[in-house]
Amino acid sequence: MPQYVIERDLPGAGQLTPDQLKAVSRTSGDVLDKLGPDIQWVHSYVTGDKICCIYQSTDEALIREHARQGGFPVTAIHEIKSVINPATAG
Repeated sequence: MPQYVIERDLPGAGQLTPDQLKAVSRTSGDVLDKLGPDIQWVHSYVTGDKICCIYQSTDEALIREHARQGGFPVTAIHEIKSVINPATAG
């Protein structure tokens, strides 16, 4: 299944409390349960004013539907073409 990076501009994201992050995670999980197995949340990175999420999904439209149902912003969606790390250098 293709993987995507989803950028979500969210001013103050880095100031969200653990309870707020838990609530966002629960909302996301509830929507994912409704949408079925064609979309999966892998993990997210929270920065000062942005959350970047890694998702697996059959298509971008399903990611946008997840965001719509969950009330999450979507600034950009990028399909991941390759993954590299220090081991890539050989």
